Amino acid sequence: MTISASFTIVSVCCLCFLGIVLYRQFEQQEVNLTVENSGQLLEQTARSLEDYLRSMRRISDAMYYSVIKDKDIASESLDEEMYLLYAANTEKVVSIACYTVDGSLVAATPVATVKQNVDVTAQEWFTDAMDQLENFHFSVPHVQNLFDDSTYRYDWVISLSRTVELNDNGTSVLGVLLVDMDYGSLEDLFEKVNTDATSEYFYLMDQNGNIIYHPKQDLIHSGLCQENNLEAISYGDESTTEVFEGEKRIVTQRTISYTGWKLVSVVPMSSFVTMQDNSRYLIVMLIALSLLAMVIVNQLVSRRITMPLRRLNDSVKEWEAGNMEPDIYVGGSSEVEHLGLTLRATLAQIQELMQDIVVEQEEKRKSELDALQSQINPHFLYNTLDSIVWMITGERYDEAVFMIQQLASLFRISLSRGSTIIRVEDEIRHAQNYMNIQKIRYKNTFRVDFDIDEDVLHCCTVKLVVQPLLENAIYYGMEGMDDEGEILVRGYRMGGDVYLEVRDNGLGMPEEEAARLLTDSARERKRGSGVGLINVHNRIRLRFGESYGLEIETAPDEGMTVRIHIPYILFTEETQRLLDEGKRPEEAENE
Repeated sequence: MTISASFTIVSVCCLCFLGIVLYRQFEQQEVNLTVENSGQLLEQTARSLEDYLRSMRRISDAMYYSVIKDKDIASESLDEEMYLLYAANTEKVVSIACYTVDGSLVAATPVATVKQNVDVTAQEWFTDAMDQLENFHFSVPHVQNLFDDSTYRYDWVISLSRTVELNDNGTSVLGVLLVDMDYGSLEDLFEKVNTDATSEYFYLMDQNGNIIYHPKQDLIHSGLCQENNLEAISYGDESTTEVFEGEKRIVTQRTISYTGWKLVSVVPMSSFVTMQDNSRYLIVMLIALSLLAMVIVNQLVSRRITMPLRRLNDSVKEWEAGNMEPDIYVGGSSEVEHLGLTLRATLAQIQELMQDIVVEQEEKRKSELDALQSQINPHFLYNTLDSIVWMITGERYDEAVFMIQQLASLFRISLSRGSTIIRVEDEIRHAQNYMNIQKIRYKNTFRVDFDIDEDVLHCCTVKLVVQPLLENAIYYGMEGMDDEGEILVRGYRMGGDVYLEVRDNGLGMPEEEAARLLTDSARERKRGSGVGLINVHNRIRLRFGESYGLEIETAPDEGMTVRIHIPYILFTEETQRLLDEGKRPEEAENE
């Protein structure tokens, strides 16, 4: 199942990844194709629009260079030539007019009646022409309001205006030539590209972002619809992705020559949904068929591969269940057969190595314990003999004899017939003998009290664990106390553990320094042998396990408490023997 599932999962992941990549490529291809088609249509529309505007320029140029420059307006009329030019372009042009710089009408066609009270000089097309004398100026769509029409028709026009030089009785004066283009021609041009077949549409705006043409222009003017034209005016002549009114769309622009107008194509991303759905269905179908084939093939292949492995696995499970001599399966393909033979040989080697490791570890633990034990004896003997020498030098012979007797008693307990495990009662007696020696040496400058519960006296402990704690309490706690030193030795049981405490009211030390006492840095201390506390801590942990050992509580000027933590094991000759042989506490209790 694992192999089959793994193959299937890998296949699914690969196919899904491939499907996503293909879908993304199809999607991007469709977007690129649509943008490319939109760009081509935009380019065609822009050329058509430029041709239309170019024709308007030609009409203006023909009127200016062929008529106005050849006439003296003081004695000659422009009406006939102007009308002929209008008649030749009547499907594009609504009217042609020429004004002097002060707004007086020189000529116009076709003219019924000039409207009264119309200030031509204030109109935008006139002021734009006068501001930049040498350029053409195209206005935004507006209703022509210069002339009265007997049919009461209101024409929407785009005005093309320019400054011209008029010959007035031999004098050159400035004027403005106006050609009003029919806005309907522009609408016809855009209606051809803005069809209902697609959601793509085109609109036109001037260089300031004012809309000249929009397929929804009436709705925009009435406030029922909006366009992002003021933002789009900042886009360059390339495709830009924008989000407008919660809809993502692609906007492409093209600047129209002569005018600075912007022709804009808008393609909503929703127009790709149908194409994307078709691609998605195709890809999903291909993935489903591929997955079905993959699952069938995976099942056949995995079954052939895994059958011998299952039988070999059953043999290993039998070994795991505790059978140290299982019948390891050998069969199947050459690789599985070789694996079975190798497991058989490995099992035999493991059994041999396990026996060797057990013996080796027991010998190693025993050697480490003996080495640590040997460190404490010279340490204690050195300090005791140093005290006896000091007394003999001071001619305190009775005290020296007493100390030698106490020392002999100490060694009787220390030797313990070669055993490292003794009763707590013997360890406390050993500590009392040691303190009797030290009290004489220090002239009873400190007081020692023993408070040991009865139910811990017959428990097992590693020998020589209390005496090094007392030694440290004297050397580092009682120094400089001047008859005020107090040392308390407590022994009590808590749950399944025994605790032996040595507490003094000495100088104490910072917690950081106390923490180093149970590490190898404790060996850097200047007085004594430097192995007392770390020696005791390591011997307890080697014998009883990592969860036991020493615990230290101290603070500057608040004394120190060193606590021995050992398991509660009743002392018998059998438990003593088992613990001496390196058995763990739980093994000793069980046996």
